[in-house]
Amino acid sequence: MRLLLVNPRGFCAGVRMAIDVVDRVLDLFPGETIYVYHEIVHNRHVVGRFRGRGVVFVESVEAPPTGSILVFSAHGIPPAVRRRAAERGLHAIDATCPLVTKVHSEAIRYARQGYQILLIGHRNHQEVIGTTGEAPDATQVVETPDDIPHLTIRDPDRLVYLTQTTLSTDDAGVIIDALKRAFPNIKAPPSEDICYATTNRQHAVRMLAPECDLVLVVGSRNSSNSVRLTEIAENAGTPARLIDDATGLHEEWFATGDATVLVTAGASAPEDLVAGVCRELVTRFGATIETRDVFDEDVEFALPGNLRRIMKDRGHPDADRRIRVQKPVVTESLYGAVPLTIEGR
Repeated sequence: MRLLLVNPRGFCAGVRMAIDVVDRVLDLFPGETIYVYHEIVHNRHVVGRFRGRGVVFVESVEAPPTGSILVFSAHGIPPAVRRRAAERGLHAIDATCPLVTKVHSEAIRYARQGYQILLIGHRNHQEVIGTTGEAPDATQVVETPDDIPHLTIRDPDRLVYLTQTTLSTDDAGVIIDALKRAFPNIKAPPSEDICYATTNRQHAVRMLAPECDLVLVVGSRNSSNSVRLTEIAENAGTPARLIDDATGLHEEWFATGDATVLVTAGASAPEDLVAGVCRELVTRFGATIETRDVFDEDVEFALPGNLRRIMKDRGHPDADRRIRVQKPVVTESLYGAVPLTIEGR
């Protein structure tokens, strides 16, 4: 068996920043219960590890006691949630991904300019709920081209489309093309809304999946970008499976011992889970690992402003350190003694 281990995979800068926020808040406030509004990122293991450290995840700002510390998740929140947290005297720290914040800002700006906003995304996803909340009277959600005939349009010359950052580029392209056919003068956002990490991971799978018999995506089922990776693989003609970790592997997927398997991970999946999958396949099937570098990512984000202020007040020297994700590498400490046959491409 050959494993093609693709780069980029796993954590993006926004996820790394959000996780780092919770880590730092736990260190800054020892002994206090830290609350997080929604899952900090959509990964079962990340959330479970924080729960093990005493973090409490809530679905309402009414849940934490007055005066508590509340971290907003990476997916963004509607302004009404932010206001209610302030009214309740909660000490909020916003871990929203800056690329999601960018879409929020676009929604606010276009609504003020009198545009109707057609937001392409999954209606019940927390990111879409947060973006819609910035301009609820101006925004309609478009999940599929079938939604277009049911839209209420005041002026077809004052329309703009925005997109959820974690969509499949394939699916988004189909909807955007349909919107342009229906409304030829619809305006596009000034820059791509689907985030760099989503685009890069999808492009890498699209490029390498045709070489493979199976694609394994490490990620949780409520992770939009992880699910989209399986769809991209299947669009390329290769079966794909979404697994949380090595316990999700099934023997019947690997009936032929000479299979070529692409291994990738959604943007919220930790690298140790990828390593665990590879170790299991090496142990059970004698797999060899080939690393394939498609993109190098160098995006970095700052910590939230109020968290930086707290850190500076307490004399932390790295308050202004920017958060970035290093290229994942196969190391013996993480992957074990695995047969690595090709480094890069």
